[in-house]
Amino acid sequence: MRPDILNPLFADVTALKGIGAALAKPLERLGLRRVVDVAFHLPTGWIDRVPRDELMASDAGRVIAITLTPREYRTSSGRGPTRVQATDAEGNYVSLVYFGGNSGWAKKLLPIGEPRRVSGRLDTYGQELQIVHPDLGEPEEEFREREAIYALSEGLTSRRMGALAAQAIERAPVLPEWIDSGLKATRGWPDWREALARVHADPADTVARARLGYDEVFANQLAMTLVRQSTRARRTRALAGDGRLRDALKLPYALTGAQARTVREIEGDLAQSAPMLRLLQGDVGSGKTLVAAMALLIAVEAGGQGAMLAPTEILARQHYDTLRKLLSGLPVEVAVLTGRDKGRVRESTLMALAAGEIDILVGTHAVFQEAVTYRDLALVVVDEQHRFGVAERMMLQAKGVRPPHLLAMTATPIPRTLTLAQYGEMDVSRLDEMPPGREPIETLVMAEDKLDAVVDALGRHISDGGQAYWVCPLVEESEKSDLAAAEMRAETLRRRFGERVGLVHGRMKPAEKDAVMADFSANRVAILVATTVIEVGVDVPNATLIVIEHADRFGLAQLHQLRGRVGRGGGKSRCLLLRGAALSETSRARLALMRESNDGFHIAEEDLRLRGGGEMLGTRQSGEAAFRLVPPDQLADLLQCAQDDARLLVDRDGGLEGPRGQAARTALYLFDRDAGVQLLRSG
Repeated sequence: MRPDILNPLFADVTALKGIGAALAKPLERLGLRRVVDVAFHLPTGWIDRVPRDELMASDAGRVIAITLTPREYRTSSGRGPTRVQATDAEGNYVSLVYFGGNSGWAKKLLPIGEPRRVSGRLDTYGQELQIVHPDLGEPEEEFREREAIYALSEGLTSRRMGALAAQAIERAPVLPEWIDSGLKATRGWPDWREALARVHADPADTVARARLGYDEVFANQLAMTLVRQSTRARRTRALAGDGRLRDALKLPYALTGAQARTVREIEGDLAQSAPMLRLLQGDVGSGKTLVAAMALLIAVEAGGQGAMLAPTEILARQHYDTLRKLLSGLPVEVAVLTGRDKGRVRESTLMALAAGEIDILVGTHAVFQEAVTYRDLALVVVDEQHRFGVAERMMLQAKGVRPPHLLAMTATPIPRTLTLAQYGEMDVSRLDEMPPGREPIETLVMAEDKLDAVVDALGRHISDGGQAYWVCPLVEESEKSDLAAAEMRAETLRRRFGERVGLVHGRMKPAEKDAVMADFSANRVAILVATTVIEVGVDVPNATLIVIEHADRFGLAQLHQLRGRVGRGGGKSRCLLLRGAALSETSRARLALMRESNDGFHIAEEDLRLRGGGEMLGTRQSGEAAFRLVPPDQLADLLQCAQDDARLLVDRDGGLEGPRGQAARTALYLFDRDAGVQLLRSG
């Protein structure tokens, strides 16, 4: 149960003064539903203002604060800008410019002849000085020389967000200290509440930011340490397979060294009475599914059942088909269960599962609904682990008669620092070797004005019997959705290639999606236009070309995943990255790296370097709440320190029961990492 001392912070955001239904909506869009969310919505940057008594052309490019008096309004026809001519105390002129066509609004804010305190970036436009959309105050009001800038949603300003954060900090209690006293003194860190106030007051305060970042990483690492401790303390059935099913597998190739090593590691884990908790990382095409199949066969050889969980229906059915082909001829019953299975089909599957007639069940989250029972669930394989969090990993432990062994897999190579941050309670295996015969995918970067040439090349490709993907990501958030872009591209390509063009997207009904995918797999459809729904779970060896539009708008990790849809059979595969005309330096570096490297682990490390930890740890890739407070450039340092301190707390200081442990328990709840506390209580 959450400590009472935290209740003021966990109140609804409407507990803050001035937040009604209208203001709650933009806060909701930012994910700020509680007072603590507002307190933890840290500034993303700041504005340094230069106070001035007089306008000077030499200040062009700076943000200044100055008292000005409006003298004249100049409005444009239509939706042109409104210009308010104003003077400083010396009579020097400047234009205050407002876009949007609402001249009445500007006139109301800046009455003629009434001085106003104005702040904004001073620029030159032709021969005159101007400030676009300045901040305004009363003549005697002094703007702060350094003002925080926040991530915003329509209807909010940074100044308003700062005022709400100040209210949230006022409600924040003084909390007991959870950091080891020696560590805190060495780092020179302030108390938690002081650090929070300091960061909102001065976003450049790196010491206070490091303290808050450490607190969040520490809570995360402590939760993982507790989960690992609880898991290791529990007992389950050791699984010792006799090899009869694995020996009967007729594989057309030998396991790679990395696959053989990983299977041995898994076999050793399964033979223990402590439940296995292992993460298997493998690049696209490295053979994770075969390793998972071997692990599942060990469980079946030992008389248990296995379950394989996938995040999407497409991926679940792909695994089902793959396992059926791989295990054909073996006395192993494989079934599939997803949300779309209803009525008699579903009931029949559930009855067979409970009776032990199904050895391996493949499915989506449906395989963990309360109505789904197993005779003896011994091993769970979770694919695309980055879509699931610690809470889901804990839920798995409660499904079997005894806690099942757990093998988590991800095809998204994760930098070592982030692996430790997200999966610190798990043992890690890496498939860092590709099966023989896999040719590297040739990656080309082309400007979007070469689109006609790309379509011509696509025509030659399918005329030779090949197949291709065409991926349409989000074009402009305010302009059109990824679905609209995909529909338009599909229509354009159909005018050229007719019914050989198919379309698949996430909003299609499962049966419609399956029908299109079946046509693509059977080569009745030669070109599959898709949104990023194909990022995982599509395996068509004959598809050896992928075109990705607006590739410069993606991070490296997702581009690498999309590229992995080709190169899955024999022969040469190509990936065409279509880029926009204007590229940032970061986008240019990303595309260059994609062209140069097929190594997912190297790409992941570079992605972290180019983008920082925040985006890598976002909801889409991590499956859990992102780190909100951790400075990306300090993550590695804070992570190792927090891991050591968490182990010290558990091993030396009595865990959550000692004096520091009670404070640490508060930190777990404060940072929404209380799953570790719940697990200890249930254990």
